[in-house]
Amino acid sequence: MDRGYVQVYTGNGKGKTTAALGLALRAIGAGMKVFIGQFAKGQPYSELNSIAQHPQQITLRQYGTERFIDGQASSEDILAALSGWQEVQAAVSGGIYDLVVLDEINIAVLYGLVTVEELLMLMRNKPAHIELVLTGRYAHPEITMAADLVTEMREVKHYYHQSVMARVGIEN
Repeated sequence: MDRGYVQVYTGNGKGKTTAALGLALRAIGAGMKVFIGQFAKGQPYSELNSIAQHPQQITLRQYGTERFIDGQASSEDILAALSGWQEVQAAVSGGIYDLVVLDEINIAVLYGLVTVEELLMLMRNKPAHIELVLTGRYAHPEITMAADLVTEMREVKHYYHQSVMARVGIEN
């Protein structure tokens, strides 16, 4: 790959993580190595089963607890994110990966688990060949300004509002 870009998938609509995972699947099909760091996630999801089938091409790490952050990050959330941030920096600078996905990094920034300045520095200093994908609602304006591509998923209608919970294989 010649040059890697920074992509942001944000907005209140469904599909940000799914889009990033679809890109990861495309990348491994082209012989690329992928690193996925999931911030604020520690729960089991169906996609983890699929990713586990490609251990030579995709490395996935979760930096969160098994509960959602509700209002304020706990000390466990903070420690998980700090550990994850160090691992992410090593993955970006290590020369092994072609695509790095930071899933829910925008939420990590929103809750102060990673600072805007830290993320901007990572974006600016990444090796030229790495494609960097940042997902999550509420992308900070400085992040979207610095990115090369920004896609906003906008909710128009969602069955969640009719009390349909996340379904295995579709939403989780």
